[in-house]
Amino acid sequence: MPLDAPVAPVVVDTMGGDNAPEEIIAGAVAAVRDYGVRLVLVGQASRIREQLARHGAIGVIPIVHAEEALGMDEGALASWRKPRSSIAIACRLIRQGRASALVSAGSTAGVVATARLRLRGQHGVMRPAIAITLPTRPRPTVLLDAGATADPKPETLAQFAGLGVAYAQVALGVTRPRVALLNIGSEPGKGNKLTRRAFELLSEKAPPGAEFVGNIEGDGLLKGLVDVIVTDGFSGNVALKTMEGSARMIAAEIRAAITSTRRAKLGAVLQRVPLRELRERFSSDTYGGGVLLGLNGTVVIAHGASNALAIASACRLAHQLAAGQIVERIRDQVVGPRTSLFGRRTPGEQSRPGAEQVEEPLEPEERFAEPFVPKEDPPGAEERPASPTTR
Repeated sequence: MPLDAPVAPVVVDTMGGDNAPEEIIAGAVAAVRDYGVRLVLVGQASRIREQLARHGAIGVIPIVHAEEALGMDEGALASWRKPRSSIAIACRLIRQGRASALVSAGSTAGVVATARLRLRGQHGVMRPAIAITLPTRPRPTVLLDAGATADPKPETLAQFAGLGVAYAQVALGVTRPRVALLNIGSEPGKGNKLTRRAFELLSEKAPPGAEFVGNIEGDGLLKGLVDVIVTDGFSGNVALKTMEGSARMIAAEIRAAITSTRRAKLGAVLQRVPLRELRERFSSDTYGGGVLLGLNGTVVIAHGASNALAIASACRLAHQLAAGQIVERIRDQVVGPRTSLFGRRTPGEQSRPGAEQVEEPLEPEERFAEPFVPKEDPPGAEERPASPTTR
């Protein structure tokens, strides 16, 4: 997807992450200079200006001030306690059409909760899912859910397949993705009640434009056998963390082996190019982060320890997904096929009575670059969080 596609800027939460705001802003500047991505930075204006000055980027990227920030140790409830946090204001910009996507390296629980509260679920989407990219060959594989919904129903798990198909088509350019269900065995009938019922649903009706190939076991996660692997958020997060830990352990063992003797060091010098390519392929910095799918907006959640390279990759991914109209693709995948017994579309969170949210005024903004021109909010509007919904 070309990066010069005409979409609204990507908004970056500069206050989220272990290395915020220094590495976040450095990555944002790199995304603008290297990839040509249009950005808006949200956070404490004085600290953002200080970091932009260090990179010679004053006047290059617009700033929207946000005094509050979600801490890395804060969970989902922080989305209610801090209605004017940098993530909340970033979501507001998306909702107002002044930004196309959000990038944040903040607490996953805080980002997911705030995004669900501010952006709302897409019409017909039962639960959101986090999609991550596995470095498989011959092309990457999409795994979802990686932690957004730990206890889905079988219908929700089957719907995740549609979210993953839309993501694979936009982000990876796969015309007809092959979809598999993560299970304890490859044969039909294996697994618990959740996976057995989800298998039946996917076998009866695969996502439009995709092919359901059945179950896949854990040892097939990195074999590149399919394009989309579907699982619940609990199992997906465990699998992801297991693979990350295994990759770090293997990298440490390889590093120890190639530096153990002079002969090994000489061999490492001769193999430095393949070793560098291998490191880049398995580095999470290359892929940008996980993508929260199923909301009325694109949200890329970078790793909490992201460096500038990872943030730049996340900004590029966010722009690519927004330019590829990932929200509209998901709508085609999920809303079209999903109807009630009476032939009517099932309502999503946004269509429920009382789900509308009052637009609250932004803090005074500091604008250093065009074409970011803020709209005037209605005078006297105040922050009033929507009532929590029950399921």
